[in-house]
Amino acid sequence: MAAAGAVAVKPVWPEDKRAIVNSPANITDPLVLFMPSGKRGRFPVGTPVLDAARQLGVYVESVCGGRATCGRCQVEVQEGNFAKHKIVSSNDHISPKGAKEERYERVRGLPERRRLSCSAQILGDLVVDVPQDTVINAQTIRKDADTRVIARDSAIHMCYVEIEEPDMHNPSGDLDRLKIALMKDWGLKSLDFDFHLLTQVQGILRKGNWTATAAIHKDAESETARVISLWPGLKNEAYGLACDIGSTTIAMHLVSLLSGRVAASSGTSNPQIRFGEDLMSRVSYVMMNPDGREGMTVAVREAISGLVDKVCAEGNVQRNDILDSVFVGNPIMHHLFLGIDPTELGGAPFALAVSGAVHIKASDIGLKLNQGARLYLLPCIAGHVGADAAAVTLSEGPHRQDEMMLIVDVGTNAEIVLGNRQRVVAASSPTGPAFEGAEISGGQRAAPGAIERVRIDPDTLEPKFRVIGSELWSDEPGFLDSVQATGVTGICGSGIIEVVAEMYLAGIISEDGVVDGGLSARSPRVTANGRTFSYVLKEGEPRITITQTDVRAIQLAKAALYAGTKLLMEKQHADHVDRIHFAGAFGSFIDPKYAMVLGLIPDCDLDKVSAVGNAAGAGARMALLNRGYRREIEETVSRIEKIETALEPRFQEHFVYAMALPNKVDPFPKLSAAVKLPPRKTVSEDGIAGDAAPRRRSREGHAARRGRG
Repeated sequence: MAAAGAVAVKPVWPEDKRAIVNSPANITDPLVLFMPSGKRGRFPVGTPVLDAARQLGVYVESVCGGRATCGRCQVEVQEGNFAKHKIVSSNDHISPKGAKEERYERVRGLPERRRLSCSAQILGDLVVDVPQDTVINAQTIRKDADTRVIARDSAIHMCYVEIEEPDMHNPSGDLDRLKIALMKDWGLKSLDFDFHLLTQVQGILRKGNWTATAAIHKDAESETARVISLWPGLKNEAYGLACDIGSTTIAMHLVSLLSGRVAASSGTSNPQIRFGEDLMSRVSYVMMNPDGREGMTVAVREAISGLVDKVCAEGNVQRNDILDSVFVGNPIMHHLFLGIDPTELGGAPFALAVSGAVHIKASDIGLKLNQGARLYLLPCIAGHVGADAAAVTLSEGPHRQDEMMLIVDVGTNAEIVLGNRQRVVAASSPTGPAFEGAEISGGQRAAPGAIERVRIDPDTLEPKFRVIGSELWSDEPGFLDSVQATGVTGICGSGIIEVVAEMYLAGIISEDGVVDGGLSARSPRVTANGRTFSYVLKEGEPRITITQTDVRAIQLAKAALYAGTKLLMEKQHADHVDRIHFAGAFGSFIDPKYAMVLGLIPDCDLDKVSAVGNAAGAGARMALLNRGYRREIEETVSRIEKIETALEPRFQEHFVYAMALPNKVDPFPKLSAAVKLPPRKTVSEDGIAGDAAPRRRSREGHAARRGRG
C-alpha cells in the first residue's frame, strides 16, 4: 500500500522494447530516468526526487526521514541530450536549493554538483545519477584474480648497483657513472634515462651513499632499455596494475612484479553508465553533446584512480611503487579511456582510431603512479571486438590447442571467439543490457537482495529462489531472517536466465517464448497482463513478475548471441564445439545447463562448459608479468579473422531460428540426454494454447475490457 501523500506514478518502458503509454492526464508530467538502474517514470512537477526514486524502487538511502540532516540521499543531475531516452536533462529542471539544503551544505559540506534528493524537487525532464559512494547496498563487483602461476619476465627489472664516487681525476657526471655501473653489472648494451631523473640523480646517489636501485623498462627485445625510476640503496619491491575496463564494471589487480603475487584486487561500477547503459548509448551521447567525450573520459579515469587508492590501501603499497600497468577493454571503453572520440565506432565500417598495442607513460593520461610508470594496452581485434577479447584469448589460449573452443564474454555487447591452433575467428553480437537486469520489469544489477537462482516445480508451478547475500532458498526455514537487512529487491542476470529456462522446462512458456495463459486455471502464479500473461515469481513488496515483454527481451538477447556463434561455426566448417568457456564476472554465475536450455550456447557436453571468471583480467595479468605474452597476443590478433555479423546475409536466418527455446532447427542431443526437455506446444501471441483458444480468448478479452472500463 502506498504511503500517505505519495504521488501516483506510471512507469515508462524503454522505447525499443515497449511503447510509452501515458494517459492524457499525465502526458505532460516530467520524465525522470535514474542511473545506473535505468528505471524511469513520469511525475508531477514538485515531486521530491527521493519520492520518485522510492516509487520506482530505486535504492536511495535516507536515515533522517527527509529532514536534510543525514546527507545520505545525495544525487547528481546529468546535463545533456540523452537521445536514446528522448530526454534533455538540465539543472534548470530541478528546484534551487532551499533553506534546509543550504544549511546542510554550509554545516556539513556538499560536493560539487550534488543535491539532496529529499529536498530537490522535479521541475522538468531529468537524468539523475545515484552516486555509488552513497549506496550501502551497491552493486556486488565479483572480479577476484584467479590463482594461476604466471612465468615472470616483466618489462620492468629492478637493478641494484654500486657507483664509483666522483673525484678530481674522473670528471664524468653522476648520471654517466650510474650508466656505466648498470651496463657493467647488468649487461645492458645501451641505456637511456627518463628526463625527470636528471634533476634527481645527484641527490639520490648521495642519499644512498653511492648505491642505488634503478627500475629498468624494456618491453620488446629490439627496444633500448630505459631507466624510469631510481631509489637510494636497495629497493626490493615493485608493483604493477592489471585492469579490465568493462562497460558495466571495472576490475583492478595490484600485482608484485617480482614475485607475481596479487597484493590486492578491487572493483567498482563504471561511472559512464550514467551517460548510457549500453555502448551505443554512450556513442550517441558523445555525438549529441560537445563535451560528452571529455565527460566520459574524465569519469572513467577518476574511477580508475579511485581503484588505485583502494588496492594500494588494501595491499599497503605506495602509488610511487607502481611502475607498470596493463589495461584492457572493449573498443569504445578503450577509446574513451585514451581520450579518443568513439563516434566512428557508432556506424559502419566501425573504424578504430588505433587497433595495435599502445605503449605510453601512465602520466600521459593523467594516471598518477610512479613518475616514470608505463602503460600498455593490448591490441583490439576489430571494431567491436576489443582488447578485452584479446586478453580473454590470451588467457584461455584457443590458438594453443587442437579442440574447437568457443569463448563467450556475455555483456551488453557479447564478444565471441571460436577456434583452435589452425584458425581462430571472432565476432561481436549486440545482446543489449537485458542479461544485466536492464529493460527487465523486475531487473536489477547484481547486488545484495537480487534473486540469482530460481527453481520452479513443474507440477505446482510454485517457485523457490535464492538471493545474493543469503545461502538459503526461499522455502527454507530462516530465509526471511537471512534477507531482513536487504530484502528481496529484484532479479539479476543469472536469475533472469534461470527463471526463463525454468518457465520453459515447467511448460509455462512455449518453445516460442509465449506465456501459456491456460495455466492460470492451475496456478495463480500465471496472471493476465492486458492481452498477454505474466508469471509471478515473488508476491509482496516489491512484487516481482516475469512478463511476456521480459521473456521477449531475453529471447532477443540470446538469439543475437547464438546467431553470432552459428556464423562463426559456419566459417570454421564446424558442426559442433568441443568446449565452451564463459568469460567475465557475469559468466561466472551462469549455470551452463540453463544457458543451454535457453539456447544461449550451442549443444555441448555439459561437463565441458565452464566459467573462467574474469579471463580478461587474467590476460591482463599475464601481459603485465611476462612481456613474451604481449608479443604472443600481438601476433595472434594479427591472424584472428573478424566476422562482421551485420554484413552476413545468414545472420538474420540464424537469429529467427534462435528465438525459439533452445532453437527452432538445431538439435540438442547432448542437452536432451542430460535434461528432460518439455514436449513442443504452440501458444498464440495472447497466451492461449490448444483448441479452446478462441473461446477462452473471448472471455478473457471481455474481462480485460471490463477492467479497463
